[in-house]
Amino acid sequence: MSAPGAGRPARREEGPFHASFVFGRVAGVEIGATWSWLIVVALIVWSLGAAVFPDDVPGLSDGTYAAMAVTATALFFISLLLHELGHAVVARREGMTISGITLWLFGGVARFEGMFPSAMAELRIALAGPAVTLVLAGLFLGAAALPLPDAVDEVVRWLGRINLILLGFNMLPALPLDGGRVLRAIVWQSTGDFTRATRICGALGRLFGNGLVGLGVFLLVFAGAVGGLWLILMGFFLSAAAQAEASLATTRVALGGLKVRDAMVSEPDVLRGDWTVAQFVEGPFARSRHAAYPVLSNGTVGLLSYRDAALVRPDQRRMTRIEQLAVPSSEGLVLAPDDELGDAAIELAQTRLGRALVMDDGRLAGLLSMTDVGRLLELRSPSR
Repeated sequence: MSAPGAGRPARREEGPFHASFVFGRVAGVEIGATWSWLIVVALIVWSLGAAVFPDDVPGLSDGTYAAMAVTATALFFISLLLHELGHAVVARREGMTISGITLWLFGGVARFEGMFPSAMAELRIALAGPAVTLVLAGLFLGAAALPLPDAVDEVVRWLGRINLILLGFNMLPALPLDGGRVLRAIVWQSTGDFTRATRICGALGRLFGNGLVGLGVFLLVFAGAVGGLWLILMGFFLSAAAQAEASLATTRVALGGLKVRDAMVSEPDVLRGDWTVAQFVEGPFARSRHAAYPVLSNGTVGLLSYRDAALVRPDQRRMTRIEQLAVPSSEGLVLAPDDELGDAAIELAQTRLGRALVMDDGRLAGLLSMTDVGRLLELRSPSR
């Protein structure tokens, strides 16, 4: 899977795919995982070692089955990681920035910073991951054709099959799957309308998601298959993710014709970078409790989350300066007053704080938040 969009890069700081812990970096890309990933790892290792491999290759020792399960699970997640790195490498070639790759409950996701620059860029990025998976499936199945020990042969055969299954599922023409992004890129290219393309593919995503939920309920209730529960969970995720992308597209249309300056706060409260955290959280700003504040430090501008400042230990607050915690503008979402508000809203939705600095010729012009956008949307909505 990959991130949504079309336009300027924007930092995606947190969200449903924010890593709970980080393993390290590969080719400069941060690799992490959520806690839900540990549940999946345990379930896969258990099912392979206790059921799948003993049924397919009987007569081996329990230790051998355990080793096969651990090895297969590790290679499976390496396959997922390579799939997402395929997206990341091509995205970099298209001029995008990747904030990281996260392994989670339903596999992996490359977290792109911002929106795709063009329809063809999205097409190339979306196809890169499946291309890697196809190559891996071919390599594993090719290895299974060699004269290998039974244990090794079963592991590579399973990896070949599972990669083909994932490839087939991931290429379904429904957002947020890669197949949905491929279809959106094609519709976007043919119509020139990103919003319309997103709505069409979002509707297909909801259709496929609801179909998976229905199939899962049928298998669970009438066939007694526990795997039906997994289909139900995946269906709910697919439907909700597709709805979220379609909603963002609708918001973009509703904000048509408006600029960032129409919604931004033009004179936000500003912090000085040389202030201590104690001056901030224990001073007059403690009463306002905005989610984030612009920070001015030696002529540069940043953004500080009140929550990040409040999490500093009380005994460290008088020794920690605001500028040490602030996210510099070079790493955060920065908008211009004349940017399209609809595009900016999509970018804001990808950030943890839902806020962006608004800069005009290197000068702080204002602050834009999702609250400001929502308030403007409400004012533009017809009264009931």
